[in-house]
Amino acid sequence: MRKLKQLFLTNQFFYSLLGIATFFAISFFIKGLFIVAWIVFWLWLAVMIFDFVVLFGGKGHIEITRVYPEKLSNGDENPMKLIVNSFYPFPTIIEILEEFPIQLQIRNNEFFTRLSAYQSSEISYLMRPTQRGIYQFGRCMALVKRFGFFKRRFVTNQVQEIPCYPSYIQLRKYQLLATSNRLNELGIKRIRRIGSAMEFDHVREYVQGDDYRRMNWKATAKTKKLMVNQYEEEKSQPIYSFIDLGRAMRMPFEGLTLLDYAINTSLVLSNATILKQDRAGLLTFSRDVNAFIPAEKRNNQMLKISEALYQVATKFDEPEYGKLYSYANAHINKRSLIFLYTNFETLDSLRRQMNYLSMLNRSHIIVVVVFKNVEVEDLAKSSPKKTIEIYNQIIAEKFIYEKQLIVQELIRNGFQTIYTAPENLTINSINKYLEIKARGLI
Repeated sequence: MRKLKQLFLTNQFFYSLLGIATFFAISFFIKGLFIVAWIVFWLWLAVMIFDFVVLFGGKGHIEITRVYPEKLSNGDENPMKLIVNSFYPFPTIIEILEEFPIQLQIRNNEFFTRLSAYQSSEISYLMRPTQRGIYQFGRCMALVKRFGFFKRRFVTNQVQEIPCYPSYIQLRKYQLLATSNRLNELGIKRIRRIGSAMEFDHVREYVQGDDYRRMNWKATAKTKKLMVNQYEEEKSQPIYSFIDLGRAMRMPFEGLTLLDYAINTSLVLSNATILKQDRAGLLTFSRDVNAFIPAEKRNNQMLKISEALYQVATKFDEPEYGKLYSYANAHINKRSLIFLYTNFETLDSLRRQMNYLSMLNRSHIIVVVVFKNVEVEDLAKSSPKKTIEIYNQIIAEKFIYEKQLIVQELIRNGFQTIYTAPENLTINSINKYLEIKARGLI
């Protein structure tokens, strides 16, 4: 009985049965076909029995092994792999049904493969999650058929849970290209150093082309060789990511919310900060400050930031910048570079918070991120044909104009500003960080 519960009838079984019934019906009108119909029926029945015996008799079975990552990277294509092993002594056709997590809303969860006797095969696919949290994979089932009339079901895997973290794949990509000095391939600019925010490193012998203003005349007199001072970038400067958890950050773009783009960028920027020997910190806020990680460059700092960002969720309140200023003023004592990931949609909403931002900007360098609404820009560039389309285009142009006024207002009040599409946020944030470092503003 247990094996019978694994039995499934295919469409081929019903089509062949319908064909035999039709053959019998025709034989009532054509003499001589009745015996042929019975012969076909008995042959069909023999094939049915043989198909059933080879599938359910013996010790043949199918095993499927999930080769899934320990955690998923949000917003990235995650490589997934299934290894299928056949223990049947004959070729089989295998249909694999994977129960994907409910967050993905995937309906085409079928994979097909043909295996020879005692053969194994790999099935690879990519999965792009767009929400952080726990992804629960259900059972993984294999439906095996030989001649196509019956299928036998094997349940080879049970429920498996995989956490989805902020984009660590993107983080590794930037880190790898940074160590190999190939960041320009991603659009990271090489910025010429301006100013003199440098720390003394050591004294070395003069080489043709060195700046004569860095000559160390005392060392030159002692060694009777031209010596120059060697400087390096200032290190251990605190770099913070302030992430707004208000309802404006709930806006979606290509499956991810603006909050998710801000989280992924904060993770990459924090890692770049630590690689540059600076200190990375994090603060998330809405009506209150939800999480605060002081700027450090310890080995476990990235783990702390990643765990904190994993648990972040969008609030549906208006952010309270007055409490943000009070908290930052009390807990951040050293002048810092602060990336503020928020989304001002109207000029009035910016002006309501301008006093708090200006007070914060007196003690620190604030980089305000303003998101472009890409869909509205596409609507503004469209060619309208109907009256309602013309009306929608005018409204879209009004929104774009107001965004430009927001950027101008921020610049006029002395803020560093990034006006970017969500997909380019990471590159533009790193470029702005390198630019500010090069200009010696911190």
